[in-house]
Amino acid sequence: MPNVKTRREFMHQLAGAGVVGLSRALFPVWMPRLAFQNNRTQRDTLIVIFLRGGMDGLNVVVPFGEGANYYDKRPTLAIPEPGATNGAIDLNGFFGLHPALAPLADVYKAGQLGIVHAAGLTHPTRSHFDAMEFMERGIPGDKTTPTGWINRHLAAAAWQNDSPFRAVGMGVIVPTSLAGPVSALALKSIADFHLNGREDQLAAAQAAIANLYAVQTPETELLRAQARDTFAVIDLLQKLSATEYVPANGATYPDSEFGLALKQTAQLIKADVGLEVSCIDLGGWDTHEEQGGVEGQMAQLLSEYAAGMAALHADLRDWWPNVTVVSMSEFGRRAQENASKGTDHGHGNCMFLLGGGVKGGIHTDWPTLAANALDDGDLAITTDYRDVLAEILTKRVLNPALDQVFPNYKPSLRGILTERGA
Repeated sequence: MPNVKTRREFMHQLAGAGVVGLSRALFPVWMPRLAFQNNRTQRDTLIVIFLRGGMDGLNVVVPFGEGANYYDKRPTLAIPEPGATNGAIDLNGFFGLHPALAPLADVYKAGQLGIVHAAGLTHPTRSHFDAMEFMERGIPGDKTTPTGWINRHLAAAAWQNDSPFRAVGMGVIVPTSLAGPVSALALKSIADFHLNGREDQLAAAQAAIANLYAVQTPETELLRAQARDTFAVIDLLQKLSATEYVPANGATYPDSEFGLALKQTAQLIKADVGLEVSCIDLGGWDTHEEQGGVEGQMAQLLSEYAAGMAALHADLRDWWPNVTVVSMSEFGRRAQENASKGTDHGHGNCMFLLGGGVKGGIHTDWPTLAANALDDGDLAITTDYRDVLAEILTKRVLNPALDQVFPNYKPSLRGILTERGA
């Protein structure tokens, strides 16, 4: 009688070989056949960046044109007007970029950076946990739906893509936006997939897989084909990591987890392994105390963010027409600074979009910071964040099934992006 291993026994043997860096999603639906797709000529690759902690959008994209409505509320934190020492970078005579975002000024001038202000989650919660859950599920107020908006998008898409790299969360866990029936990969480092160079352990893992597929059954040839595909994935990742990746066009990513996530996303895009969505986090935006204005903890985060975005833009220059990047945070901060020289949880915020299909500029139905226009002391939201995501899906990712991605919500497209092929 043949030696048939169960899935549990197989995974135990892999663990004994030291294969601890492999996500279970590397083998979706138990060793599927892979069908890598080159998406560059079909639809955009989507990069979703979540700025966790509640970014202070009023000091990121500064409404200096508000005058006293802005400056009187922030006597120590306000960013000076353009032209002043360390002043904001003028965008349109009313809004300016925080000076730490200077690396993005040229991208803005090139018309490939779009900023949506007074945007966000319309639910009134000021809880980090709830706001992030609602945004990533795409259903404000719903804590029971088990799927995230990106997973529902992938499930509803008309095309098929069995690549294990179809949807990747750059980190140790898959974010809520990727939760659901479509397999998603948690990838902290490409090196994890070949055991950081431990060739002996990799050989043991491959032997375990080969042994599994040596079972004498009528499906032997199919199983062997699946095994070859699985080995091909591991071999590909070995080549990606073994080759010292050199970003193009002199791009230099930040020496941080955020920079590594961006660089590996670019590497996977260039490798044409079927990547459709990459999710990346940058945390630390909960600035209740000593937030700083031109300098300080938030300025340092903005410098890291800007350096990463500028590097990605340069590195993917040849791919840029087929890439869309969107950055968002769970909520903004209150208009009035607090007694600790920080800002507390607020409401309205700004979103950043980069890519070849982005219509550059400021996109907003600006509510003003006048006292009678504030939403309980916060910047009011005039653009639901789902409107922005829906436009990305329909115009750049080519998925019109918005009723499945954002159930019980009818998005209003804001004209922020061009349609592919237009």
